[in-house]
Amino acid sequence: MNDTHPTLCIPELMRILIDLKGLNWNEAWNITQRTVAYTNHTVLPEALEKWSYELMQKLLPRHVEIIEAIDEELVHEIVLKYGSMDLNKLEEKLTTMRILENFDLPSSVAELFIKPEISVDDDTETVEVHDKVEASDKVVTNDEDDTGKKTSVKIEAAAEKDIDKKTPVSLEPAVIPPKKVRMANLCVVGGHAVNGVAEIHSEIVKEEVFNDFYELWPEKFQNKTNGVTPRRWIRFCNPPLSAIITKWTGTEDWVLKTEKLAELQKFADNEDLQNEWREAKRSNKIKVVSFLKEKTGYSVVPDAMFDIQVKRIHEYKRQLLNIFGIVYRYKKMKEMTAAERKTNFVPRVCIFGGKAFATYVQAKRIVKFITDVGATINHDPEIGDLLKVVFVPDYNVSVAELLIPASDLSEHISTAGMEASGTSNMKFAMNGCIQIGTLDGANVEIREEVGEENFFLFGAQAHEIAGLRKERADGKFVPDERFEEVKEFVRSGAFGSYNYDDLIGSLEGNEGFGRADYFLVGNDFPSYIQCQEKVDEAYRDQKRWTKMSILNTAGSYKFSSDRTIHEYAKDIWNIEAVEIA
Repeated sequence: MNDTHPTLCIPELMRILIDLKGLNWNEAWNITQRTVAYTNHTVLPEALEKWSYELMQKLLPRHVEIIEAIDEELVHEIVLKYGSMDLNKLEEKLTTMRILENFDLPSSVAELFIKPEISVDDDTETVEVHDKVEASDKVVTNDEDDTGKKTSVKIEAAAEKDIDKKTPVSLEPAVIPPKKVRMANLCVVGGHAVNGVAEIHSEIVKEEVFNDFYELWPEKFQNKTNGVTPRRWIRFCNPPLSAIITKWTGTEDWVLKTEKLAELQKFADNEDLQNEWREAKRSNKIKVVSFLKEKTGYSVVPDAMFDIQVKRIHEYKRQLLNIFGIVYRYKKMKEMTAAERKTNFVPRVCIFGGKAFATYVQAKRIVKFITDVGATINHDPEIGDLLKVVFVPDYNVSVAELLIPASDLSEHISTAGMEASGTSNMKFAMNGCIQIGTLDGANVEIREEVGEENFFLFGAQAHEIAGLRKERADGKFVPDERFEEVKEFVRSGAFGSYNYDDLIGSLEGNEGFGRADYFLVGNDFPSYIQCQEKVDEAYRDQKRWTKMSILNTAGSYKFSSDRTIHEYAKDIWNIEAVEIA
Protein backbone atom coordinates (compact mmCIF):
# COMPACT_ATOMS: atom_id res chain seq x y z
CA MET A 1 0.00 0.00 0.00
CA ASN A 2 1.68 3.19 -1.19
CA ASP A 3 0.46 5.80 1.28
CA THR A 4 -3.12 5.56 2.51
CA HIS A 5 -5.00 5.82 -0.79
CA PRO A 6 -5.38 2.02 -1.26
CA THR A 7 -6.16 1.23 2.41
CA LEU A 8 -9.55 -0.26 1.58
CA CYS A 9 -7.76 -3.35 0.31
CA ILE A 10 -7.54 -4.44 3.97
CA PRO A 11 -11.29 -4.64 4.72
CA GLU A 12 -11.97 -5.73 1.13
CA LEU A 13 -9.66 -8.73 1.41
CA MET A 14 -11.23 -9.57 4.78
CA ARG A 15 -14.68 -9.34 3.21
CA ILE A 16 -13.74 -11.67 0.36
CA LEU A 17 -12.13 -14.23 2.66
CA ILE A 18 -14.95 -14.24 5.21
CA ASP A 19 -18.10 -13.58 3.19
CA LEU A 20 -17.21 -15.27 -0.09
CA LYS A 21 -14.65 -17.92 0.86
CA GLY A 22 -16.11 -18.89 4.22
CA LEU A 23 -12.99 -18.44 6.38
CA ASN A 24 -13.33 -17.52 10.02
CA TRP A 25 -12.08 -14.20 11.32
CA ASN A 26 -8.71 -15.40 12.62
CA GLU A 27 -7.89 -17.25 9.40
CA ALA A 28 -8.87 -14.25 7.28
CA TRP A 29 -6.94 -11.80 9.46
CA ASN A 30 -3.81 -13.94 9.35
CA ILE A 31 -3.87 -14.07 5.55
CA THR A 32 -4.65 -10.36 5.24
CA GLN A 33 -1.79 -9.28 7.46
CA ARG A 34 0.65 -11.54 5.65
CA THR A 35 -0.57 -10.17 2.31
CA VAL A 36 -0.43 -6.40 2.81
CA ALA A 37 2.32 -3.99 3.84
CA TYR A 38 2.41 -0.21 4.14
CA THR A 39 4.92 2.23 2.66
CA ASN A 40 4.65 5.76 4.03
CA HIS A 41 5.83 8.23 1.39
CA THR A 42 5.31 11.51 3.25
CA VAL A 43 4.59 12.84 6.72
CA LEU A 44 2.30 15.57 5.36
CA PRO A 45 -1.29 15.40 6.64
CA GLU A 46 -2.79 15.01 3.17
CA ALA A 47 -1.16 11.57 2.94
CA LEU A 48 -2.28 10.50 6.42
CA GLU A 49 -5.88 10.48 5.34
CA LYS A 50 -8.92 10.56 7.59
CA TRP A 51 -12.08 9.50 5.84
CA SER A 52 -15.63 10.42 6.82
CA TYR A 53 -17.19 7.59 8.83
CA GLU A 54 -20.66 8.73 7.84
CA LEU A 55 -19.83 8.61 4.14
CA MET A 56 -18.10 5.25 4.38
CA GLN A 57 -21.00 3.79 6.35
CA LYS A 58 -23.40 4.94 3.65
CA LEU A 59 -21.35 3.64 0.71
CA LEU A 60 -19.52 0.65 2.20
CA PRO A 61 -21.44 -0.61 5.24
CA ARG A 62 -19.85 -4.08 5.28
CA HIS A 63 -16.33 -2.63 5.07
CA VAL A 64 -17.15 -0.35 7.98
CA GLU A 65 -18.30 -3.33 10.05
CA ILE A 66 -14.97 -5.02 9.41
CA ILE A 67 -13.02 -1.84 10.25
CA GLU A 68 -14.98 -1.52 13.51
CA ALA A 69 -14.06 -5.10 14.40
CA ILE A 70 -10.38 -4.47 13.61
CA ASP A 71 -10.49 -1.36 15.77
CA GLU A 72 -12.00 -3.28 18.68
CA GLU A 73 -9.31 -5.96 18.44
CA LEU A 74 -6.69 -3.22 18.42
CA VAL A 75 -8.20 -1.68 21.55
CA HIS A 76 -8.04 -5.05 23.31
CA GLU A 77 -4.39 -5.53 22.29
CA ILE A 78 -3.46 -2.06 23.57
CA VAL A 79 -5.24 -2.67 26.88
CA LEU A 80 -3.58 -6.07 27.22
CA LYS A 81 -0.14 -4.53 26.60
CA TYR A 82 -0.50 -1.33 28.61
CA GLY A 83 -3.37 -2.06 31.00
CA SER A 84 -1.15 -1.73 34.06
CA MET A 85 -0.21 1.86 33.32
CA ASP A 86 -1.97 4.95 34.66
CA LEU A 87 -5.51 5.02 33.25
CA ASN A 88 -5.13 8.56 31.94
CA LYS A 89 -2.02 7.55 29.98
CA LEU A 90 -3.75 4.44 28.72
CA GLU A 91 -6.68 6.54 27.56
CA GLU A 92 -4.27 8.91 25.75
CA LYS A 93 -2.64 5.96 24.00
CA LEU A 94 -6.00 4.59 22.90
CA THR A 95 -7.06 8.03 21.63
CA THR A 96 -3.88 8.28 19.54
CA MET A 97 -3.73 4.73 18.21
CA ARG A 98 -7.34 3.86 17.49
CA ILE A 99 -8.49 3.54 13.88
CA LEU A 100 -11.82 5.19 14.70
CA GLU A 101 -11.57 8.85 15.75
CA ASN A 102 -14.12 10.55 18.04
CA PHE A 103 -15.75 7.25 19.02
CA ASP A 104 -16.69 5.92 22.44
CA LEU A 105 -14.68 2.96 23.64
CA PRO A 106 -16.12 -0.49 22.94
CA SER A 107 -18.39 -1.67 25.74
CA SER A 108 -15.99 -4.56 26.42
CA VAL A 109 -13.39 -2.17 27.83
CA ALA A 110 -15.38 0.97 28.61
CA GLU A 111 -15.93 -0.07 32.23
CA LEU A 112 -12.18 0.26 32.85
CA PHE A 113 -12.52 4.00 32.47
CA ILE A 114 -15.62 4.64 34.55
CA LYS A 115 -14.76 7.41 36.97
CA PRO A 116 -15.54 6.62 40.64
CA GLU A 117 -18.26 8.74 42.22
CA ILE A 118 -17.02 11.49 44.53
CA SER A 119 -18.35 11.03 48.08
CA VAL A 120 -20.25 13.97 49.55
CA ASP A 121 -19.32 14.95 53.12
CA ASP A 122 -21.62 16.47 55.71
CA ASP A 123 -20.53 20.00 54.91
CA THR A 124 -21.60 19.78 51.27
CA GLU A 125 -25.09 20.91 50.45
CA THR A 126 -26.97 20.89 47.17
CA VAL A 127 -29.62 23.53 46.68
CA GLU A 128 -32.14 23.03 43.90
CA VAL A 129 -33.71 26.12 42.39
CA HIS A 130 -37.01 25.19 40.73
CA ASP A 131 -38.64 26.88 37.81
CA LYS A 132 -41.01 28.66 40.16
CA VAL A 133 -38.13 30.66 41.57
CA GLU A 134 -37.09 33.63 39.44
CA ALA A 135 -33.32 33.34 39.59
CA SER A 136 -32.83 36.87 38.29
CA ASP A 137 -34.79 38.41 41.17
CA LYS A 138 -34.00 36.12 44.10
CA VAL A 139 -30.86 34.92 45.84
CA VAL A 140 -30.42 31.78 47.93
CA THR A 141 -28.73 32.30 51.33
CA ASN A 142 -27.77 29.93 54.11
CA ASP A 143 -28.23 30.82 57.80
CA GLU A 144 -25.64 29.51 60.23
CA ASP A 145 -25.60 29.21 64.02
CA ASP A 146 -22.67 30.26 66.19
CA THR A 147 -20.78 27.04 65.35
CA GLY A 148 -21.07 27.63 61.61
CA LYS A 149 -23.60 24.82 61.12
CA LYS A 150 -26.22 25.36 58.40
CA THR A 151 -29.67 25.90 60.04
CA SER A 152 -31.94 27.01 57.22
CA VAL A 153 -32.17 28.00 53.61
CA LYS A 154 -33.94 31.24 52.68
CA ILE A 155 -34.82 32.89 49.42
CA GLU A 156 -34.50 36.64 49.67
CA ALA A 157 -34.98 39.47 47.23
CA ALA A 158 -31.83 40.29 45.35
CA ALA A 159 -32.25 43.92 46.15
CA GLU A 160 -32.09 43.17 49.89
CA LYS A 161 -28.66 41.61 49.41
CA ASP A 162 -27.49 44.48 47.20
CA ILE A 163 -26.75 42.05 44.34
CA ASP A 164 -26.97 43.33 40.80
CA LYS A 165 -29.19 41.46 38.41
CA LYS A 166 -27.18 39.34 35.95
CA THR A 167 -27.94 39.14 32.25
CA PRO A 168 -28.94 35.54 31.42
CA VAL A 169 -26.22 33.72 29.44
CA SER A 170 -27.33 31.74 26.43
CA LEU A 171 -25.16 28.60 26.22
CA GLU A 172 -24.20 27.42 22.76
CA PRO A 173 -24.72 23.71 22.11
CA ALA A 174 -21.53 21.68 22.31
CA VAL A 175 -19.85 21.06 18.98
CA ILE A 176 -19.72 17.33 18.31
CA PRO A 177 -16.55 16.48 16.35
CA PRO A 178 -17.14 14.41 13.21
CA LYS A 179 -16.40 10.71 13.32
CA LYS A 180 -13.44 9.74 11.17
CA VAL A 181 -11.60 6.63 10.03
CA ARG A 182 -7.83 7.03 10.31
CA MET A 183 -6.58 5.23 7.24
CA ALA A 184 -2.90 5.44 8.21
CA ASN A 185 -3.56 3.72 11.52
CA LEU A 186 -5.51 1.03 9.68
CA CYS A 187 -2.50 0.55 7.36
CA VAL A 188 -0.13 0.09 10.29
CA VAL A 189 -2.47 -2.33 12.06
CA GLY A 190 -3.37 -4.34 8.97
CA GLY A 191 0.08 -4.61 7.39
CA HIS A 192 2.91 -6.95 8.39
CA ALA A 193 5.50 -4.28 7.57
CA VAL A 194 5.73 -0.49 7.69
CA ASN A 195 8.54 1.38 5.97
CA GLY A 196 9.70 4.88 5.15
CA VAL A 197 11.54 5.73 1.94
CA ALA A 198 14.82 7.23 3.21
CA GLU A 199 16.84 6.60 6.34
CA ILE A 200 16.00 9.91 8.02
CA HIS A 201 12.34 9.61 7.01
CA SER A 202 12.05 6.09 8.43
CA GLU A 203 13.43 7.36 11.73
CA ILE A 204 10.83 10.13 11.77
CA VAL A 205 8.12 7.53 11.05
CA LYS A 206 9.30 5.51 14.07
CA GLU A 207 10.07 8.32 16.48
CA GLU A 208 7.28 10.78 15.66
CA VAL A 209 4.54 9.82 13.21
CA PHE A 210 3.81 6.30 14.48
CA ASN A 211 5.83 6.18 17.68
CA ASP A 212 3.09 4.47 19.73
CA PHE A 213 2.79 1.73 17.12
CA TYR A 214 6.57 1.39 16.94
CA GLU A 215 6.65 0.79 20.70
CA LEU A 216 3.94 -1.85 20.32
CA TRP A 217 5.31 -3.60 17.20
CA PRO A 218 8.97 -2.58 16.64
CA GLU A 219 9.54 -5.57 14.38
CA LYS A 220 7.16 -4.15 11.76
CA PHE A 221 9.19 -1.01 11.04
CA GLN A 222 12.04 -0.75 8.52
CA ASN A 223 13.55 1.47 5.84
CA LYS A 224 13.56 1.14 2.07
CA THR A 225 15.34 4.09 0.48
CA ASN A 226 13.76 5.01 -2.86
CA GLY A 227 15.47 4.50 -6.18
CA VAL A 228 15.06 5.44 -9.85
CA THR A 229 15.84 3.41 -12.93
CA PRO A 230 19.16 4.20 -14.67
CA ARG A 231 17.72 2.82 -17.91
CA ARG A 232 15.46 5.82 -18.16
CA TRP A 233 17.25 8.47 -16.17
CA ILE A 234 20.70 8.04 -17.72
CA ARG A 235 20.62 5.64 -20.68
CA PHE A 236 17.44 6.96 -22.34
CA CYS A 237 17.43 10.65 -21.44
CA ASN A 238 21.18 11.32 -21.62
CA PRO A 239 22.80 9.46 -24.57
CA PRO A 240 25.99 11.62 -24.60
CA LEU A 241 26.72 10.88 -20.94
CA SER A 242 25.80 7.21 -21.38
CA ALA A 243 28.39 6.86 -24.13
CA ILE A 244 31.06 8.41 -21.91
CA ILE A 245 30.21 6.13 -18.97
CA THR A 246 30.39 3.06 -21.21
CA LYS A 247 33.72 4.18 -22.67
CA TRP A 248 35.42 4.86 -19.33
CA THR A 249 34.03 1.87 -17.44
CA GLY A 250 34.70 -0.39 -20.43
CA THR A 251 31.25 -1.96 -20.44
CA GLU A 252 27.52 -1.30 -20.76
CA ASP A 253 26.87 -3.49 -17.73
CA TRP A 254 26.40 -0.34 -15.60
CA VAL A 255 22.86 -0.12 -17.02
CA LEU A 256 21.92 -3.24 -15.03
CA LYS A 257 24.65 -3.21 -12.40
CA THR A 258 24.88 0.41 -11.32
CA GLU A 259 27.64 -0.32 -8.82
CA LYS A 260 29.93 -0.17 -11.86
CA LEU A 261 29.33 3.60 -11.94
CA ALA A 262 31.67 3.79 -8.96
CA GLU A 263 34.56 2.95 -11.30
CA LEU A 264 34.36 6.52 -12.59
CA GLN A 265 35.84 7.70 -9.29
CA LYS A 266 39.37 6.67 -10.29
CA PHE A 267 39.15 8.80 -13.45
CA ALA A 268 37.62 11.92 -11.84
CA ASP A 269 40.83 13.98 -12.27
CA ASN A 270 41.53 12.76 -15.79
CA GLU A 271 41.68 15.75 -18.13
CA ASP A 272 40.37 13.83 -21.14
CA LEU A 273 37.35 12.56 -19.23
CA GLN A 274 36.68 16.04 -17.87
CA ASN A 275 36.73 17.56 -21.35
CA GLU A 276 34.35 14.92 -22.69
CA TRP A 277 32.13 15.34 -19.63
CA ARG A 278 31.85 19.12 -20.09
CA GLU A 279 31.12 18.74 -23.79
CA ALA A 280 28.30 16.27 -23.10
CA LYS A 281 26.80 18.67 -20.57
CA ARG A 282 27.02 21.58 -23.00
CA SER A 283 25.33 19.64 -25.78
CA ASN A 284 22.42 18.92 -23.45
CA LYS A 285 22.25 22.59 -22.42
CA ILE A 286 22.03 23.68 -26.06
CA LYS A 287 18.87 21.58 -26.42
CA VAL A 288 17.37 23.32 -23.38
CA VAL A 289 18.29 26.75 -24.79
CA SER A 290 16.15 25.99 -27.85
CA PHE A 291 13.34 24.54 -25.72
CA LEU A 292 13.17 27.60 -23.45
CA LYS A 293 13.14 29.97 -26.40
CA GLU A 294 10.26 28.06 -27.97
CA LYS A 295 8.21 27.72 -24.77
CA THR A 296 8.87 31.03 -23.00
CA GLY A 297 10.42 33.39 -25.56
CA TYR A 298 13.42 33.95 -23.29
CA SER A 299 16.94 33.66 -24.70
CA VAL A 300 19.61 32.14 -22.46
CA VAL A 301 23.24 31.19 -23.05
CA PRO A 302 24.51 27.60 -22.63
CA ASP A 303 27.74 28.68 -20.93
CA ALA A 304 25.87 30.00 -17.90
CA MET A 305 25.32 27.78 -14.89
CA PHE A 306 21.94 26.02 -15.21
CA ASP A 307 20.44 26.17 -11.71
CA ILE A 308 17.27 24.04 -11.68
CA GLN A 309 14.46 23.33 -9.23
CA VAL A 310 11.82 21.02 -10.65
CA LYS A 311 9.26 19.59 -8.25
CA ARG A 312 5.70 20.04 -7.09
CA ILE A 313 5.04 23.62 -5.98
CA HIS A 314 4.64 23.44 -2.21
CA GLU A 315 5.63 25.69 0.65
CA TYR A 316 7.67 22.97 2.35
CA LYS A 317 9.70 22.45 -0.86
CA ARG A 318 10.55 26.14 -0.55
CA GLN A 319 10.58 27.48 -4.09
CA LEU A 320 9.99 30.70 -2.17
CA LEU A 321 13.45 30.44 -0.57
CA ASN A 322 14.99 29.92 -4.00
CA ILE A 323 13.28 32.92 -5.62
CA PHE A 324 14.02 35.11 -2.57
CA GLY A 325 17.68 34.15 -3.01
CA ILE A 326 17.46 35.17 -6.67
CA VAL A 327 15.85 38.50 -5.73
CA TYR A 328 18.69 39.10 -3.25
CA ARG A 329 21.21 38.30 -5.99
CA TYR A 330 19.48 40.68 -8.41
CA LYS A 331 19.30 43.46 -5.82
CA LYS A 332 23.03 43.15 -5.10
CA MET A 333 23.79 43.23 -8.83
CA LYS A 334 21.80 46.44 -9.25
CA GLU A 335 23.93 48.07 -6.56
CA MET A 336 27.20 47.25 -8.38
CA THR A 337 29.01 48.44 -11.45
CA ALA A 338 29.18 46.16 -14.49
CA ALA A 339 32.75 45.19 -13.64
CA GLU A 340 31.85 44.40 -10.04
CA ARG A 341 28.97 42.19 -11.19
CA LYS A 342 31.23 40.06 -13.36
CA THR A 343 33.74 39.73 -10.53
CA ASN A 344 31.21 38.75 -7.86
CA PHE A 345 28.69 36.62 -9.77
CA VAL A 346 28.90 33.84 -12.31
CA PRO A 347 26.21 33.84 -15.04
CA ARG A 348 23.16 31.80 -14.04
CA VAL A 349 19.99 30.57 -15.68
CA CYS A 350 17.55 29.80 -12.85
CA ILE A 351 14.88 27.37 -14.06
CA PHE A 352 11.74 26.39 -12.17
CA GLY A 353 9.34 23.65 -13.14
CA GLY A 354 6.38 22.08 -11.37
CA LYS A 355 2.64 22.14 -10.90
CA ALA A 356 0.51 23.77 -8.23
CA PHE A 357 -2.55 21.94 -6.91
CA ALA A 358 -5.73 23.55 -8.23
CA THR A 359 -6.94 24.93 -4.88
CA TYR A 360 -3.54 25.63 -3.33
CA VAL A 361 -3.68 29.43 -3.43
CA GLN A 362 -0.30 30.07 -1.86
CA ALA A 363 1.40 27.77 -4.37
CA LYS A 364 -0.19 29.76 -7.20
CA ARG A 365 1.04 33.01 -5.63
CA ILE A 366 4.56 31.57 -5.61
CA VAL A 367 4.30 30.68 -9.31
CA LYS A 368 3.09 34.19 -10.13
CA PHE A 369 5.90 35.71 -8.10
CA ILE A 370 8.52 33.65 -9.93
CA THR A 371 7.14 34.70 -13.31
CA ASP A 372 6.97 38.36 -12.25
CA VAL A 373 10.57 38.29 -11.04
CA GLY A 374 11.61 36.64 -14.31
CA ALA A 375 9.77 39.21 -16.42
CA THR A 376 11.67 42.01 -14.69
CA ILE A 377 15.14 40.49 -14.57
CA ASN A 378 15.06 39.00 -18.07
CA HIS A 379 14.32 42.41 -19.59
CA ASP A 380 16.87 44.36 -17.54
CA PRO A 381 19.62 45.48 -19.97
CA GLU A 382 22.06 46.16 -17.12
CA ILE A 383 21.95 42.49 -16.10
CA GLY A 384 21.91 40.91 -19.55
CA ASP A 385 22.97 37.26 -19.59
CA LEU A 386 24.37 37.42 -16.06
CA LEU A 387 21.03 36.30 -14.58
CA LYS A 388 17.91 34.80 -16.13
CA VAL A 389 14.81 33.40 -14.41
CA VAL A 390 12.47 31.04 -16.23
CA PHE A 391 9.36 29.18 -15.12
CA VAL A 392 8.72 26.25 -17.47
CA PRO A 393 5.02 25.96 -18.39
CA ASP A 394 3.27 22.59 -18.70
CA TYR A 395 5.97 20.78 -16.76
CA ASN A 396 5.86 16.99 -17.18
CA VAL A 397 8.14 13.95 -17.23
CA SER A 398 9.23 14.57 -20.80
CA VAL A 399 10.39 18.05 -19.81
CA ALA A 400 12.25 16.55 -16.86
CA GLU A 401 14.04 14.19 -19.23
CA LEU A 402 15.25 17.26 -21.11
CA LEU A 403 16.18 19.50 -18.16
CA ILE A 404 17.89 17.05 -15.81
CA PRO A 405 20.76 16.06 -18.17
CA ALA A 406 21.44 19.79 -18.76
CA SER A 407 21.57 20.82 -15.12
CA ASP A 408 24.69 22.04 -13.36
CA LEU A 409 23.13 22.74 -9.96
CA SER A 410 19.86 21.38 -8.59
CA GLU A 411 17.95 22.74 -5.62
CA HIS A 412 16.61 20.31 -3.01
CA ILE A 413 15.96 22.83 -0.29
CA SER A 414 12.89 21.57 1.60
CA THR A 415 12.37 22.25 5.29
CA ALA A 416 14.35 19.56 7.09
CA GLY A 417 12.22 16.65 8.26
CA MET A 418 9.40 17.27 5.79
CA GLU A 419 10.64 15.64 2.58
CA ALA A 420 10.28 11.88 2.93
CA SER A 421 12.86 11.06 0.29
CA GLY A 422 12.69 12.80 -3.04
CA THR A 423 13.59 11.01 -6.25
CA SER A 424 14.44 13.95 -8.50
CA ASN A 425 17.56 14.45 -6.36
CA MET A 426 18.63 10.92 -7.37
CA LYS A 427 17.98 11.62 -11.07
CA PHE A 428 20.05 14.80 -10.92
CA ALA A 429 22.92 13.04 -9.14
CA MET A 430 22.97 10.26 -11.77
CA ASN A 431 23.36 12.93 -14.46
CA GLY A 432 26.33 14.56 -12.78
CA CYS A 433 24.43 17.48 -11.29
CA ILE A 434 25.77 18.97 -8.05
CA GLN A 435 23.15 19.64 -5.43
CA ILE A 436 22.43 22.36 -2.91
CA GLY A 437 20.17 21.20 -0.16
CA THR A 438 19.24 20.59 3.44
CA LEU A 439 19.80 17.37 5.38
CA ASP A 440 16.38 16.08 4.44
CA GLY A 441 15.03 12.95 2.80
CA ALA A 442 17.47 11.11 0.55
CA ASN A 443 19.74 14.19 0.50
CA VAL A 444 21.37 12.74 3.61
CA GLU A 445 22.31 9.51 1.86
CA ILE A 446 23.23 11.17 -1.44
CA ARG A 447 25.67 13.42 0.41
CA GLU A 448 27.18 10.38 2.13
CA GLU A 449 27.63 8.52 -1.17
CA VAL A 450 28.94 11.34 -3.39
CA GLY A 451 31.11 12.90 -0.66
CA GLU A 452 30.42 15.84 1.63
CA GLU A 453 32.74 18.05 -0.41
CA ASN A 454 30.61 17.42 -3.51
CA PHE A 455 27.32 18.58 -1.99
CA PHE A 456 26.41 22.14 -0.96
CA LEU A 457 24.78 21.88 2.47
CA PHE A 458 22.91 24.60 4.34
CA GLY A 459 20.05 25.10 6.77
CA ALA A 460 18.59 23.83 10.01
CA GLN A 461 18.49 20.09 10.68
CA ALA A 462 15.39 18.01 11.39
CA HIS A 463 15.96 17.76 15.15
CA GLU A 464 16.13 21.57 15.40
CA ILE A 465 12.87 22.40 13.63
CA ALA A 466 10.45 22.09 16.57
CA GLY A 467 12.66 24.29 18.74
CA LEU A 468 12.96 26.94 16.03
CA ARG A 469 9.18 27.06 15.60
CA LYS A 470 8.75 27.43 19.36
CA GLU A 471 11.33 30.20 19.38
CA ARG A 472 9.28 31.94 16.70
CA ALA A 473 6.03 31.48 18.64
CA ASP A 474 7.71 32.93 21.74
CA GLY A 475 8.67 36.06 19.76
CA LYS A 476 12.41 35.42 20.04
CA PHE A 477 13.24 35.09 16.34
CA VAL A 478 15.24 38.00 14.88
CA PRO A 479 15.22 37.99 11.06
CA ASP A 480 18.40 38.59 9.10
CA GLU A 481 18.76 42.12 7.73
CA ARG A 482 19.26 40.77 4.20
CA PHE A 483 15.97 38.88 4.41
CA GLU A 484 14.18 42.06 5.47
CA GLU A 485 15.83 43.93 2.59
CA VAL A 486 14.44 41.42 0.10
CA LYS A 487 10.91 41.75 1.47
CA GLU A 488 11.09 45.53 1.29
CA PHE A 489 12.50 45.36 -2.23
CA VAL A 490 9.54 43.24 -3.35
CA ARG A 491 7.05 45.55 -1.63
CA SER A 492 8.64 48.55 -3.33
CA GLY A 493 7.10 47.42 -6.61
CA ALA A 494 10.38 46.30 -8.18
CA PHE A 495 8.57 43.39 -9.83
CA GLY A 496 5.34 45.04 -10.81
CA SER A 497 2.20 46.39 -9.23
CA TYR A 498 0.79 43.11 -7.90
CA ASN A 499 0.17 43.17 -4.15
CA TYR A 500 2.31 40.47 -2.57
CA ASP A 501 1.28 41.19 1.02
CA ASP A 502 -0.43 37.80 1.40
CA LEU A 503 2.66 35.99 0.15
CA ILE A 504 5.15 37.97 2.21
CA GLY A 505 2.78 38.02 5.18
CA SER A 506 3.11 34.24 5.45
CA LEU A 507 6.73 34.87 6.45
CA GLU A 508 5.87 37.40 9.17
CA GLY A 509 4.32 37.39 12.63
CA ASN A 510 4.76 34.82 15.38
CA GLU A 511 1.53 32.85 15.21
CA GLY A 512 -1.65 32.28 13.27
CA PHE A 513 -2.79 30.26 10.28
CA GLY A 514 -0.79 31.12 7.18
CA ARG A 515 1.60 33.22 9.24
CA ALA A 516 4.79 32.88 11.33
CA ASP A 517 6.95 31.39 8.54
CA TYR A 518 6.09 27.78 9.40
CA PHE A 519 8.52 26.48 6.78
CA LEU A 520 11.44 28.53 8.13
CA VAL A 521 12.31 30.45 4.98
CA GLY A 522 13.58 33.40 7.01
CA ASN A 523 15.51 31.20 9.39
CA ASP A 524 17.45 29.40 6.65
CA PHE A 525 17.85 32.41 4.34
CA PRO A 526 21.28 33.60 5.64
CA SER A 527 22.73 30.10 5.42
CA TYR A 528 21.26 29.65 1.95
CA ILE A 529 22.73 32.80 0.38
CA GLN A 530 26.11 32.12 1.98
CA CYS A 531 26.03 28.63 0.50
CA GLN A 532 25.17 30.08 -2.92
CA GLU A 533 28.33 32.18 -2.71
CA LYS A 534 30.28 28.93 -2.30
CA VAL A 535 28.50 27.60 -5.39
CA ASP A 536 29.70 30.60 -7.43
CA GLU A 537 33.23 30.10 -6.16
CA ALA A 538 33.27 26.42 -7.11
CA TYR A 539 31.76 27.01 -10.58
CA ARG A 540 34.50 29.49 -11.46
CA ASP A 541 36.97 26.61 -11.16
CA GLN A 542 35.66 24.41 -13.97
CA LYS A 543 38.16 21.65 -13.30
CA ARG A 544 37.00 21.38 -9.70
CA TRP A 545 33.34 21.62 -10.72
CA THR A 546 33.68 18.90 -13.36
CA LYS A 547 35.36 16.59 -10.88
CA MET A 548 32.50 17.18 -8.45
CA SER A 549 30.05 16.38 -11.25
CA ILE A 550 31.80 13.09 -12.14
CA LEU A 551 31.84 12.05 -8.49
CA ASN A 552 28.11 12.72 -8.20
CA THR A 553 27.42 10.28 -11.03
CA ALA A 554 29.91 7.77 -9.61
CA GLY A 555 28.32 7.95 -6.17
CA SER A 556 24.73 7.65 -7.38
CA TYR A 557 24.82 3.88 -7.94
CA LYS A 558 23.06 3.16 -4.63
CA PHE A 559 19.96 4.97 -5.83
CA SER A 560 18.97 2.54 -8.55
CA SER A 561 15.44 1.21 -8.23
CA ASP A 562 16.94 -2.24 -8.85
CA ARG A 563 18.49 -2.11 -5.39
CA THR A 564 15.25 -0.86 -3.86
CA ILE A 565 13.16 -3.59 -5.49
CA HIS A 566 15.56 -6.32 -4.35
CA GLU A 567 15.24 -5.02 -0.77
CA TYR A 568 11.44 -5.01 -0.94
CA ALA A 569 11.45 -8.52 -2.40
CA LYS A 570 13.73 -9.86 0.32
CA ASP A 571 12.48 -8.03 3.42
CA ILE A 572 8.79 -7.29 2.75
CA TRP A 573 7.38 -9.33 -0.13
CA ASN A 574 9.33 -12.46 0.86
CA ILE A 575 9.86 -13.55 -2.75
CA GLU A 576 12.92 -14.78 -4.59
CA ALA A 577 14.25 -13.66 -7.94
CA VAL A 578 13.60 -15.89 -10.94
CA GLU A 579 16.53 -16.33 -13.31
CA ILE A 580 15.54 -15.69 -16.92
CA ALA A 581 17.47 -17.84 -19.39
